[in-house]
Amino acid sequence: MTDSDHADLRASTQTADGDPFYDVAIIGGGVNGCGVARDAAGRGLSVYLCEQSDLASGTSSASTKLIHGGLRYLEHYDFRLVREALAEREVVWRIAPHIVRPLRFVLPYRRGMRPQWLLKLGLFLYDHLGGRRLLPPTRRLDLSSDEAGAPLKPELRGRAFEYSDCWADDARLVVLNARDAADRGARIETRVKAIAAEAEGGGWRLRVKDQRSGEKRTIRARALVNAAGPWASAVLNQFGRPHEKELRLVQGSHIVVPRLFAHDRCYIFQNDDNRIIFAIPYEDEFTLIGTTDRDFLGDPADVVATADEIEYLCRAASAYFLAPVRPADVVWAYSGLRPLLDDGAEDAQAATRDYVLELDDKAGAPILSVFGGKITTYRRLAEQALEKLAPYLRADARIGASWTGRTPLPGGDFPALAFPALADALARRYPWLGPVEARRLARTYGTRAERILGGARDRAALGRDFGAGLTEAEATYLIREEFAAEADDVIWRRTKLGLRLSNGEIDALGAYMTAQTRSPDIPAAAPGAAEGNL
Repeated sequence: MTDSDHADLRASTQTADGDPFYDVAIIGGGVNGCGVARDAAGRGLSVYLCEQSDLASGTSSASTKLIHGGLRYLEHYDFRLVREALAEREVVWRIAPHIVRPLRFVLPYRRGMRPQWLLKLGLFLYDHLGGRRLLPPTRRLDLSSDEAGAPLKPELRGRAFEYSDCWADDARLVVLNARDAADRGARIETRVKAIAAEAEGGGWRLRVKDQRSGEKRTIRARALVNAAGPWASAVLNQFGRPHEKELRLVQGSHIVVPRLFAHDRCYIFQNDDNRIIFAIPYEDEFTLIGTTDRDFLGDPADVVATADEIEYLCRAASAYFLAPVRPADVVWAYSGLRPLLDDGAEDAQAATRDYVLELDDKAGAPILSVFGGKITTYRRLAEQALEKLAPYLRADARIGASWTGRTPLPGGDFPALAFPALADALARRYPWLGPVEARRLARTYGTRAERILGGARDRAALGRDFGAGLTEAEATYLIREEFAAEADDVIWRRTKLGLRLSNGEIDALGAYMTAQTRSPDIPAAAPGAAEGNL
């Protein structure tokens, strides 16, 4: 099949009344929705995705930023989930080595908590369930002599274990999946809300509303994917397909404080209430601490990290660190909702994190709803979603051909272990950047950093500096290529420069973006050229 054949397959057609017609329409621009969009577009399907806010503006940017198997899920016998997640760690690392990196986690042994034999068993399974190849295995530590013991209280500087997982920029993972889907012909629309849908002629008539202009329009599709996360049940009710099972919203909050330790390893701590928290080096100068687990009732749009949760995380961290962590130290807190299918677990922390895909095809109009899931397993979820929809899609869509685990995401076309060389090469080509800024751009954009820098011979060529190295050239790139429209899209989801920018600098960035998104010379991100490189 040639590139032009792929372009023909991906192009949406029009119905007799002029409405665009797609093979798949997706509601929700989180990691699951964008993962399905990418996979479907790469199989030659025409794809439409709408997101009521910004990409990754909900659950998908509020994670602990880990690509991990979930060591604690073994306690709840979620072996299928853990096995799949462990296998996916290195897959996601390979396709996005700029935004994913390996980490080592230190687990101190603490008397009165889980016994050593249980920790050893769990870590043995963790090392052997998922086909680990690049990540180093578990080892024992003596924290009385290892540098990882220095920040901890003296009574905790004894036996410990160290194991591997990966860190990821969760929001960028979402955006890069959306960008790749668009490059393969998908139509990605942010700040566009699905407001109604009707089964019609073996497919769907979907009504959407532009949240900025108020314009309403109609999209036709063979199949719908409901990847609305915490709003998934509300979407089904709105479309007249109420869900029989309850959706359990579990709130997880995190705090960011000035860096608590100098080394580059992470900690996993056991708490008195049997929960665990992580303490992770974050954005060079900070430490990320999380997460909480509590049931949430109310409007998902209203979720915030509460004072009680912040106090809980500070108290839990202070039980381990020599220097106490106080609420006054918190420079940023964020919170998200895990939309889990209620399995009847008594405690929120025990509710399964596994995903469930439910297909409703009444009147021959299929709608596939996604419940639960983890950042780590989004790619496998997308493959299984398309397998379920296969009977309703064109036979030439090649549903059985897995491809997303072999093809890099935008900017990730370099070996998984070669990131230092990439950052060094960028610093050499643009010596006026300095090594810190070169590393930030390489870590954020990978090989696409040069699309921002181009032939610039000095910083002035990149235009205005809004602070912390964020230039007009970078902001314009994010508008043009990565669907950014407002300041928060840039400073909290495309980057984390909100940790470093002042309120005045953020306001100036917001004014610039408002002017640029209204300019006909800088169009918002749109579908790119057909590639067809499966």
